[in-house]
Amino acid sequence: MEISRTRDTTLISAAGNYPPILDSGAVDRARRRLAGRIWTTPVVRCDRLDERAGARLWLKAENLQRGGSFKVRGALLAVEQLAAAGSRGVVAQSTGNHAIAVALAARASRLPATLVLPADAAAVKVRQVEETGAEVVLAGTLLADRTAMVDKVRELHGYDVVDPYQNPYVVAGQGTATAELLDQVAEGGGRLDAVVVPIGGGSAIAGACLAADGHDVAVVGAEPEAVPAFTAALSARRPVTVPARPTLADGLRPERIGDLPFDIAHRHVAQVITVREEAIAETLRAAFLQARLVVEPAAATALAAALAGAKGLGTDVGVLLSGGNVDAQVIRSVLGDRAEEAGGS
Repeated sequence: MEISRTRDTTLISAAGNYPPILDSGAVDRARRRLAGRIWTTPVVRCDRLDERAGARLWLKAENLQRGGSFKVRGALLAVEQLAAAGSRGVVAQSTGNHAIAVALAARASRLPATLVLPADAAAVKVRQVEETGAEVVLAGTLLADRTAMVDKVRELHGYDVVDPYQNPYVVAGQGTATAELLDQVAEGGGRLDAVVVPIGGGSAIAGACLAADGHDVAVVGAEPEAVPAFTAALSARRPVTVPARPTLADGLRPERIGDLPFDIAHRHVAQVITVREEAIAETLRAAFLQARLVVEPAAATALAAALAGAKGLGTDVGVLLSGGNVDAQVIRSVLGDRAEEAGGS
């Protein structure tokens, strides 16, 4: 694993008709609007993982959230705003979890929805979108393929786009997961030194930066070594497109971080840890066998980064386990013949 660092901690404002300032206040407002509409997921501890990390790990189990991931938080806010403005329907692109979340939000707002996923999207994620009654369109394997299809659907139907990275309501909503984590740890008598968040298109890490502002907690990003889009953006000082290499962490496949998340995160993130494919698979297995948690590889990426880097982050480290929508085939492949290793946590 390699670690890169940034220093500036200034946050930005969002332009347009969205909330004028994306800050911790935007996350607080999002939490109030989401009250009673999402589940307050538990924070889980595991002695065996703590021993490996050399620190106390506080695992925010968003794999147990509605729709199987934290993405429903931002999607509910964004779709609600569009519905109130008279939207005739919504369209979004995603590697999977944002699509599920938008489909659930659209159903709640009684709006038609078309979700664009990659042609090789995980079957479990495609199925969950279809179960909401939304339309699924498969388009290539690259981010550019999906965004081009979103433009076609938007022009054909007049639908509004719920961008997974550029919509400030999405970013603020995703930040509520980190805000909850900070509060839950405090209620348990602890205080986090750092929180580790997976990075795909960037909404999770940007939201975490907003939530952590003023809490004296370091925000650490984790991304697959195979798709280091944020690391590359830090080097270039702007979002850039990296080669789309295969990764087990399908939820972290976007080969380019969004402009809005980058503007927030590059000023506030303390470290970025890149994670090898072998470590992602091994950590997914450890989460299942040692912590009794079924998580998807994107969440395992954050946990792997915490296990490798926690000693340098402090005594108490939070980890956003972003989702649990993992195909049974992946679980079988990762576990292999090692299920007998399951023991006490």
